Parts: sequence; C-alpha cells; structure tokens
Amino acid sequence: MVRTRPLKVALLGCGVVGSQVARLMTTHADDLAARIGAPVELAGVAVRRLGKDREGVPPELVTTDAAGLVARGDIDVVLELIGGIEPARTLINSAFEHGASVVTANKALLAQEGPALHAAAEKHAADLYFEASVAGAIPLLRPLRESLAGDKVNRVLGIVNGTTNFILDRMESTGAGYGEALQEASALGYAEADPTADVEGFDAAAKAAILAGIAFHSRVGLDDVHREGITEITAADVAGARQMGCTVKLLAICERAEDGRSVTARVHPAMIPLSHPLAGVREAYNAVFVEAEAAGRLMFYGPGAGGVPTASAVLGDLVAACRNKRGGGLGPGESAYARLPVSPMGEVVTRYHISLDVADKPGVLAQCAMVFADHGVSIDTVRQTGKDGEAKLVVVTHRASDAALGATVEALRRLDTVHGVASTMRVEGE
Repeated sequence: MVRTRPLKVALLGCGVVGSQVARLMTTHADDLAARIGAPVELAGVAVRRLGKDREGVPPELVTTDAAGLVARGDIDVVLELIGGIEPARTLINSAFEHGASVVTANKALLAQEGPALHAAAEKHAADLYFEASVAGAIPLLRPLRESLAGDKVNRVLGIVNGTTNFILDRMESTGAGYGEALQEASALGYAEADPTADVEGFDAAAKAAILAGIAFHSRVGLDDVHREGITEITAADVAGARQMGCTVKLLAICERAEDGRSVTARVHPAMIPLSHPLAGVREAYNAVFVEAEAAGRLMFYGPGAGGVPTASAVLGDLVAACRNKRGGGLGPGESAYARLPVSPMGEVVTRYHISLDVADKPGVLAQCAMVFADHGVSIDTVRQTGKDGEAKLVVVTHRASDAALGATVEALRRLDTVHGVASTMRVEGE
C-alpha cells in the first residue's frame, strides 16, 4: 500500500461504547488502513474525568478539554459517543466548523436537532453518519438511506429497545410481574440505574423519529412521535395475550397513510400473534421489519445494544467517513424533499384489546355492545367469565381510528355496570 497521511480521529467519550471503539481501532488498525486506503490514527480521547485507567488508550491522548480537541484543525473525523443534548450539540457543530466529519450514536440529539445538524454538515461540506443511533450493530439506517433509495417504503415496524424487550420476554416466559422483571434486567445489566428513558418509551421514540424521517424523506421530530411505555403492563395483560395466541411487545411503528399524503410515528406496547416473526425476538435483541413497494418485506435482526455490537456500527461509519475524506466525496445527507406532514395518533387505524370488570347480570354485554356501536367500532370477538356477581368482559375490536377507540373506552368507563377498565392494548401484526 502506498504510504499516505494518516487520518486523525478524535473520540468523545470513553465509556461502554467508546472504550470498545478505541480497542477495536487498535486491534484492527491494519485492516482499517487497508479498507480505507490510509492509516487511521486516534489523535485524542475526551473524557469527563482523568485518573481512570483506560485499557488500550495511551494516557497522553486523554483530555478533559473536548472543545479544544475538536477545534484543533487537524482532526478528520470526530466520534461523538457522550450522548445527551449538550455539550454534544456544541461539540458536533464545532467539529463541522473546523473541517471534521462526524460519526455519532446520539439518538436523542438526532431526534431533536437532526435538521440543524444536517444543515451544518452540508454548510461545511462534511459528513454526518449515525448508524449506531438505532438498533446497535444491526445494519438498518444505511439500507434505508442507500439500498432502498430507489424504492418507496410504506412501513417500518420493530422492536428497537433491548431493555423493554428483555422485561416483556421475562414476563412472558416466567409469569413475573413488571417490577420483578425490571429487577432482573437491572441485575443483569440490561437496565440502567434510572430506566425511565427505556421503560417509558423515550429511547424507542427517538429511534422511531429517526427511522420515519429516513424512510419517508420527511422531517419527523421527537415531538411528532406518540409515546407510551411498558410500566402499566401487568402479568394479567401478558396472560390475556397468551390466551389470544399473542405476546406483548413494545413496538416502534412508522407508517405512510394509505393515500400517501401523510405519515405517522408511534411507540407503544401491543399484542402481536405468536406466528409473527417479531414474536420470537427474545431477551435484549432487536428486530425491525421494513415494508417497501418493490422490495417487499425485509427483516433486520440482531443485538441492539452493548459496547462491542454498537462499536461495530460506529467503526462502519468511521470507515465510510474516512474513505470520503480521502477521496474528496461526501456520503448521503438529509433527504426531506417529500415534506409529508405527521398525522396525530387519533387518525391511526388500529385494533384494541379491552378488558373490563363488569357486573355479572343480564343485559351488561348488550349495554357495552351499544357503546361500541355508538362510536362506530365493530367488535371482532367477545369473551366473558363471571362469578359471585362480578364478571370479566374481554373485547377485541376490528380496525378503527384510535380516536374512536379511545372515545369508546372512555364511554365504557361511565357505565354503571362497568366497575373498571382493567386494561386496554392495541393489537398489531395481523
């Protein structure tokens, strides 16, 4: 190989993912150089605190001055792995201003500030790569951005958060309640000390915004995504799904409207049939279905988090950014030409599984059925069990607007014969 100037890389963050990136850059240095056509040199590693032994990272490269590192002027690519909005946003913009391309795994920042970051990259003729921001090691964004660039994507449906999938899988396989399953996830390192971002759906919602924006060539922000978490899911909900031949998953669903004039993006728990491929995604794995007009149904599956898997995606982007630096080209930027509006959740057409605690006496079923009819919601199946004056009524609806279904549930709550709405859950995948 002809000797050429090394490409200099600045690493921001040396935690679970960053430390693995640094290690792999060292152990795979020869292969990376061969694939890029030039050596890659780790020029600096920015951390919050000094004094910690970081295996494989020369101490002289470690600094707490992240701003100074990205502003050096000789950095070719900045790897942003610190997360959060600030200082990540400022550091990325500084990297662009000083001539560097950026690789990031920062889903929260991309979901909130994606258009501004893409505009800054374009202004300074730099690359912005972010494969690691969604689904860890799974090659997903690049196929959407590049391989399917000539196709029309109509739907993206998937499991994009490993923590919640592990919890729901444990509830399914062991009969555990939510709290018990969360404790196990924490003990095994699948859940953070504060699991709110995962279990309340914020993490998945950020990923859904990114996926929808790419898939539909339109700007979709975090505020556009309907979000519900799994904290209210009970062992009874999981058992009820099993009786229907279903399982419960936290799904990210991005869809193009049937008339093609708008899109929706949502994250919420849903029942899916055991026959659906996503039903078999266990533990902390991720899987995403992409439905395209010409390509048909594609499924992407693999580890969605963890230091080594995520580092794999980061290094893939690093290779692409370095090749572009060496060759003088640029990768794909933002594609938002379609400008499709995002419809509210109420306009989504879906199905509901509704569990009601009702009085066990004649006429209750007819009274409830009238409420469904008054709101234009058709009933698919009904199951009723009763004992000692109390009964459980389980209704599964046909497809209707989410607004109509929500109004139906609220009307049912007001009936004297309905003692409580035990649970409501959407049904998908049929």
